[in-house]
Amino acid sequence: MTLSRRLTTSVLLIGITAGILFYANAFLFGLEVIVFVALALFEFLTLLRKANVPVYRLFGVVMGVVIPLIVLMEWGHTQSGEVLFLVLGCLFLFILQFFHKENAQALTGISLTLFGILYISWFLSYLIKIRFMDGGVMWVAYLLAVTKAADIGAYSVGTPFGRHSLIPHISPKKSVEGLCGGLVAGICVSLVFKKVLPLDFTYFHLAVNGFLISAVGQIGDLSESLMKRFCRAKDSGNFLPGMGGFLDAVDSILFTAPIFYFHLKIYS
Repeated sequence: MTLSRRLTTSVLLIGITAGILFYANAFLFGLEVIVFVALALFEFLTLLRKANVPVYRLFGVVMGVVIPLIVLMEWGHTQSGEVLFLVLGCLFLFILQFFHKENAQALTGISLTLFGILYISWFLSYLIKIRFMDGGVMWVAYLLAVTKAADIGAYSVGTPFGRHSLIPHISPKKSVEGLCGGLVAGICVSLVFKKVLPLDFTYFHLAVNGFLISAVGQIGDLSESLMKRFCRAKDSGNFLPGMGGFLDAVDSILFTAPIFYFHLKIYS
């Protein structure tokens, strides 16, 4: 039942995103990314709050929304605005702390608030940057398809056939069989895109891309599992049936988006 709910939720999210990506303009897609940033960052900071870490939730979410909004307003071309805002955000976090009498965990709260903004907001904003590149629609579609295929492949293979734990002290349910299933699924989907990508990558190049995107996506998934373990939480939220929260939905994309962006910059 959980597998079917997870697949249904995944297909629904992918369908909505595909509709916006292919049939709406870049600004509407950027707004969708911003919505995911706000919800995922709220979940992340809420998890830390429940673990008694004094993070700045409201400030973090507001700042997290502004960064991809700046990227959107700059049409994804420069990094000056977002970097300046990150510096100012760090400055204001310290100013906010000056008014707190309790400073025992000040550095922890400031550090983890900034980490959440970088990890979720800035990394996910690279989807907007990719969308504004030449052929951006297909590049975003390719990245999301390969990343999510690896997710679905890992879950679909690992759930019924997983016998050997991958890293049990971080995520007991992740298996070597699931990892292999995710890598194979990602490579296969990468090869399928051969005829529709803006650049004429060879099959070997696409196979390597598929392997690396899938592997990095799985690292992103494990990274979130490490954070949830720190917070003693099973999921980041419960809004998405069978999947958990919005952070659970985007965790595998957080590392693949910026890495794939710079990969494309090399070939553009």
